[in-house]
Amino acid sequence: MAALPKLAVWKFASCDGCQLSLLDCEDELLAVAGSVEIANFTEASSTVVEGPYDVSLVEGSVTTPHDAERIQEVRQSSRFLVAIGACATAGGIQALRNFTAVDELASVVYTHPEYLSTLESSTPISAHVPVDFELRGCPVDRGQLLEVLAALLRHRKPDIRTSSVCQQCKRRGNVCVMVAHGTACLGPVTQAGCGAICPSFERGCYGCFGPMETPNTVSLSSALHAGGLDDGTVMRLFRTFNATAPAFEAASRAQEKGDGRL
Repeated sequence: MAALPKLAVWKFASCDGCQLSLLDCEDELLAVAGSVEIANFTEASSTVVEGPYDVSLVEGSVTTPHDAERIQEVRQSSRFLVAIGACATAGGIQALRNFTAVDELASVVYTHPEYLSTLESSTPISAHVPVDFELRGCPVDRGQLLEVLAALLRHRKPDIRTSSVCQQCKRRGNVCVMVAHGTACLGPVTQAGCGAICPSFERGCYGCFGPMETPNTVSLSSALHAGGLDDGTVMRLFRTFNATAPAFEAASRAQEKGDGRL
């Protein structure tokens, strides 16, 4: 009887939310467990089976010298490496430190900052090693996560949409919160994946799934300004879960310099 493919789940700097999305799969998780050997998943079990691993799911960003070394080891022991969540794909909320000096933050937060061992910035996994697939979200969508796992195990390309949240709003029959209520919303430039949860409850999209494939952040920024928002407010809209995703970072820096309007 052929051995089952080995699945490993790794945590770096993160809140564990994306790992919990996998555990939250409930009945589907039983099917996953029957198709793979869960060889390393400390969130779920203390059992550790040595690699190499067929698929590694990596949650979290790289923020310390130790993690910069550890991700190299994970890459070397993994056939397929999938970065899951905003932290692993764009540095996460902790990447807000990239916009200021880490030493200044450390001196304010810690009594003895000299004990810290940290990097100047919080960076995605792809900044350190080759990544076979990136799954967006804060946290990831469990349906998309199962699709990626199934695709890799069946040697096909994952079917993950790269269109905007606006398309999901239209499919749900939502009234546009920007047009109807003047609510600031990143839906036009954010990748689909959440099912348009926030706009469905008349709240603007916060950009949890990062930039869509071809985001027009300049036009959106102009629309937000036309709605009465100033540069600082628009800048902060882009600086949340995916602040250092290239398109969002460029948009926020443009606002910071005051040249983000058409």
